[in-house]
Amino acid sequence: MTSTDQVPAQRAASSAPIAEVTAQMREIRATLPRQDGVAVFNRVYLSVTEELERRLIAGYFDDRAATGELGTRFARRFLDAVDAEAAGLRLPSCWRPLFRFRRHPSVHPLQFALAGINAHICHDLPLALVDTCRALAAVPGDLEADFERIGELLTGLEERIREDLMPGPDLLDVADPLTHLVGSWSLERARGAAWVSFRALWGLRGCGELLEEMAEGLDATVGTAGRCLLTPLWH
Repeated sequence: MTSTDQVPAQRAASSAPIAEVTAQMREIRATLPRQDGVAVFNRVYLSVTEELERRLIAGYFDDRAATGELGTRFARRFLDAVDAEAAGLRLPSCWRPLFRFRRHPSVHPLQFALAGINAHICHDLPLALVDTCRALAAVPGDLEADFERIGELLTGLEERIREDLMPGPDLLDVADPLTHLVGSWSLERARGAAWVSFRALWGLRGCGELLEEMAEGLDATVGTAGRCLLTPLWH
């Protein structure tokens, strides 16, 4: 079973624009306590998706249709994880640490944000890219230029997260373990790995069982990294 089989059937991205997924993220923001780990990631991701929506409207991307398709399919993987958890269904390994530790009092909000981004970029993005290519009868090269433009948007997001969630200078001595943990993870490296994983999955698209094994291995590896990012640091 692939990780895509562990959550409810994905909603048809072609019939739901980015505006719909941003609306669903606003609903999550309104219903979850602010300190909940899933809520922390949702706020971060909502800001990215809103900016993506604005740039799509402004014509920032070479292929608005393809980028909108990718953005919607990408977002729905997180929303499907939220749905699965609410229904008591088994989550993909990459999302389990965030949902399991979401109320842990010794995990800093910055860790929740990074764990969510790790799951979404390193696991969900490669699979969303594969789904988008299949839906549009495209090849990886067709998406590469706008993938890089989305990367520029995400880089700005990483800076904002660190500014908003990193403890102030007066807490740096206490936060040394957090500083070390944050420094061990890089959005740029995660994006690069996501593209490589996508290319590998795309190359295996006709290999059936081997493709499933590759997807399962990616899911498990990303889940392990997410658990490390959520190591309790506070007392």
